[in-house]
Amino acid sequence: MAIDLFAGIEAGGTKMICAIAGVDGEVIEQTRIATGDPDQTFNAIAAFFDEQAGRYGPVRAGGVASFGPLDLEVESPTYGRLTTTPKLGWSSVDMLGRVRAILKAPTAIDTDVNCAALAEVRFGAGRGLNRLCYITVGTGIGVGVIEAGETNLGAGHPEVGHIRVARALGDDFAGVCPSHGDCAEGLACGPAIKARWNISAEDLPADHPAWEYEAHYIASICVNLTYIVRPQRIIVGGGVMERASLLQAVRERFAQLTAGYALDGYSADIDRFICAPMWRSPSPGLVGAIEIARRAHPSQGSQGDV
Repeated sequence: MAIDLFAGIEAGGTKMICAIAGVDGEVIEQTRIATGDPDQTFNAIAAFFDEQAGRYGPVRAGGVASFGPLDLEVESPTYGRLTTTPKLGWSSVDMLGRVRAILKAPTAIDTDVNCAALAEVRFGAGRGLNRLCYITVGTGIGVGVIEAGETNLGAGHPEVGHIRVARALGDDFAGVCPSHGDCAEGLACGPAIKARWNISAEDLPADHPAWEYEAHYIASICVNLTYIVRPQRIIVGGGVMERASLLQAVRERFAQLTAGYALDGYSADIDRFICAPMWRSPSPGLVGAIEIARRAHPSQGSQGDV
């Protein structure tokens, strides 16, 4: 008897994580594919899902948690396409259309960080909350926002990594963002750490001054989200946040920057308000991709292909 299977893809600038999962969201098979040129990458994705279809049968629906920027306006003629991404060769690629053609099934798409936020609010550190922000600090800096259990789809998606923040005292680094130079991402993402200090984040010693800068810039993003979005929780993940001491440093800097002003019942409890993701493996982006795939299946009450 055929079983309900769902496809999830976490599409990143360096790797694509592809998986099939059961109706409960549990991953059955997954693989990691290096992100090369689009044709090469989609051919490898197709080979994986063709193999799984031969073993388990076709998937009912698919979900893509993609790097961006993405066109997420449903009525747009370029809905589901990447826009002006800095990833060489990927601007204007029809991410949704190409995955849909591979899966031959209803397929949903959202940003990788929105999907991570969805995973945490449904199954992780954000369960039971109505409004949540998820920050990822890695190759770039992205922010996903959940409102009433849904990602904030519309004419665009948040690009909070590209906001301007006050510089840390003594910081004269030019930044690495190709568009804005010293936006938050340009000052604090993983490549910024490498460019600034000539050493990768994972190799920095615990007492390196880089961590004070990181704490300042990540906390500054949290302050802006707190005063503008008013989330009930901010979850901070990504490769740079794997440094165990950084989360507490972000909390302490957040307390200094807000100075206690206009905090509410959620944000005043800083240790609970700013927290780590619950999902580690599989990644929250992949969990969220599988979740939007389940929602894309007509039996789940959605409108099918989106």
